[in-house]
Amino acid sequence: MSLRPLTPTEARVLGTLMEKARTVPDTYPLSLNLVVTGCNQKTSREPVMAISDAEAQEALDDLKTLSLVIESHGSRVARYEHNFQRVYGVPDQSAALLGLLMLRGPQTAAELRINAERWHRFADISSVEGFLHELAERPDDKGGPLVVHLPRAPGEREARWAHLLCGPVEMAIAPDSAATRAQPASDASQNDRITALEAQVAALRAALERLCAELGIVSLAGRENDEARAKNS
Repeated sequence: MSLRPLTPTEARVLGTLMEKARTVPDTYPLSLNLVVTGCNQKTSREPVMAISDAEAQEALDDLKTLSLVIESHGSRVARYEHNFQRVYGVPDQSAALLGLLMLRGPQTAAELRINAERWHRFADISSVEGFLHELAERPDDKGGPLVVHLPRAPGEREARWAHLLCGPVEMAIAPDSAATRAQPASDASQNDRITALEAQVAALRAALERLCAELGIVSLAGRENDEARAKNS
């Protein structure tokens, strides 16, 4: 099934419902208040957001129209649960990975395995990569890819994965290109440091010359000058 791209707020709300269904089942389905609290957590969230009640309610209503959220009225307040796996047609393991990517942003396979501990225990990194590749190679007749393998960023040992539920992801600058762009700035910084060091050496040398003159001692520079004049004579 092909759906429109989600907004960042919708992705955060949906990811929060998916997380709480696995990690705190006793309080699930969630009330609006718990949805907002979960969305605005300071931990396990990238980026940290500040979603209002009205924004969360709007996102829930829009997700309901996509059948991604189901509302129940069994108590005094409305409660919400996700319908992610049925709509997207993915297994439990893939849903866990997508939920983590929605909540924590791009991650390596190793990071996903660690962060998924409370969602689903993967046997090893290879199993995580297997499900990620399945999501990346999802055929168009099933809605197309749901994740993408990003280029390895400068300074990083491993490339990261990102979800495509909010649409295409802007690719990072390739390492060679980034290094080339950073080179002029690096050279300029090095030149500044050399200039500063030369100035410090000149100041120290001048201070030493003054001290030697006051004590009546021939300085190293004076001896060098005398030796130079002797050679030239």
